[in-house]
Amino acid sequence: MQEQSPRQQKIGTLLQKEVAQLLQSAVRQEGISNLILSVTKVRVTVDLSLAKVYLSVFPSEKADFYLNALQQNSFQLKHDLSQLLKNQLRRIPELVFYLDDSLDYIEAIEKDLTRPDNPIEPNQPPKAD
Repeated sequence: MQEQSPRQQKIGTLLQKEVAQLLQSAVRQEGISNLILSVTKVRVTVDLSLAKVYLSVFPSEKADFYLNALQQNSFQLKHDLSQLLKNQLRRIPELVFYLDDSLDYIEAIEKDLTRPDNPIEPNQPPKAD
């Protein structure tokens, strides 16, 4: 993956902040409890036409449901963003949502490392052949 330009990074950071605020207010308005939605990163294409929005959802069992709902309502989110950012961005990129499963991946690695048969553990006696 190529490195993002400073402009792409700046727009990605701005979008990340604003999308996170919009999602948090939507969760509060709907009165949904026991849900944490966070925007972990936003990657913007070189031509600024597409923004890949990575989300972390807790509990992760509901992640697919909320990702689907966001994808179906991305036009409304884009409209809300255009109202908020009309003085900063001429065009709002298309939003594509992805699940950021890096926390699940880290958790699985930690679980494997604490197993008794951990292959990395140096204190295990050598196996006799």
